[in-house]
Amino acid sequence: MNISLCVIAYNEENYLPGLLRDVMDQDYPHKKMEIILIDSGSGDQTKRIMEQFREKNRDSFLDVLVADNPGRILSCGWNVAITRFTTDVIMRVDAHSHIPQSFVKSQVENLNRGEMVSGGMRPVIAEEESPWAATLLMAEESMFGSSVSSFRRKGERAYVKSIFHGAYRREVLERTGGFREDLGRTEDNEFHYRIRRQGYRLSMSPDIISYQYIRPNLRKMCRQKFGNGYWIGLTCGVCPGCLSLYYFVPWAFTAGILLTTVLCFAGFPWLSLVMWGAYWLLAAAMALLAVRGHKKNIRQFLLPILFFLLHMSYGIGTWAGLVRMPFWRGKHRECPSVERVREILRAKRNASQQAVSEEARDAGGQIGGDV
Repeated sequence: MNISLCVIAYNEENYLPGLLRDVMDQDYPHKKMEIILIDSGSGDQTKRIMEQFREKNRDSFLDVLVADNPGRILSCGWNVAITRFTTDVIMRVDAHSHIPQSFVKSQVENLNRGEMVSGGMRPVIAEEESPWAATLLMAEESMFGSSVSSFRRKGERAYVKSIFHGAYRREVLERTGGFREDLGRTEDNEFHYRIRRQGYRLSMSPDIISYQYIRPNLRKMCRQKFGNGYWIGLTCGVCPGCLSLYYFVPWAFTAGILLTTVLCFAGFPWLSLVMWGAYWLLAAAMALLAVRGHKKNIRQFLLPILFFLLHMSYGIGTWAGLVRMPFWRGKHRECPSVERVREILRAKRNASQQAVSEEARDAGGQIGGDV
């Protein structure tokens, strides 16, 4: 099976060389791999690194393509990749990640079981080794600090609602279309929702593992959580069905803070005491679970506070998105990029079928003439 492995990057000169080394180390036959590298208008050496990889390794793979993403955001970049790939399957890999040697081979093995969409688990890792980085990693790894999404922690074969670093057969994309280019952080949720609506299942295999680097400091982690929450709020206006209830837990928490604070000033302080007491007890309990089995350091006492800051960032982001959503939704009820990509893929399929038909007809005529 020939596959296309695609990477979209923006200012990733620090991470991209390591990921490209991972690509070179794959134990799947390189001559069955098409590599597509897409630059989203980077201001650093990202595109230069891509071009150097192409020049050095073009003959090692089925092909190596480098393309530009004029839309700059990730969803636009994936649509560029989808309209450019030429093989049976497209696999997406984030630039801010690490894939083990068996990643592509394990994806293909899962697809060969008859699956149409394949993915795996997504543990998180830190880019540096230090007590503070280890503490941030514990906060991100914890179900309390991050998410209960299946692709983060489910260790068994299952069909799920969303996957990380997915592999998609061409047929799936021809029927589903491309990504919505008006969505930021939730483009995967909406895309996978449409795939499921088409009747396909998303197969998650524990044999498929890839890693994502956490943000290197607390400020960037909180900024990321705010952005995630913000897009959850906006997406409620165009595709609420693609969002699970657990995405709204931080929003409910911030709503509880606001409500109990108002009631406290109105003479009913006990609700505030109950809420805050329950929250900090749960945060402390989850912090104890997070440090279990790890080497202890004094920074781990900050885990409950880290949980709080991450929850607040996400919750405030969701509020901001919900406030803007009614105005934003009016301009984004439909997104033409979905149908545009579908039409391009179908046109390519029809052209390919016509070419095969003409070759068969020419071959038949040649045989008849020889006889």
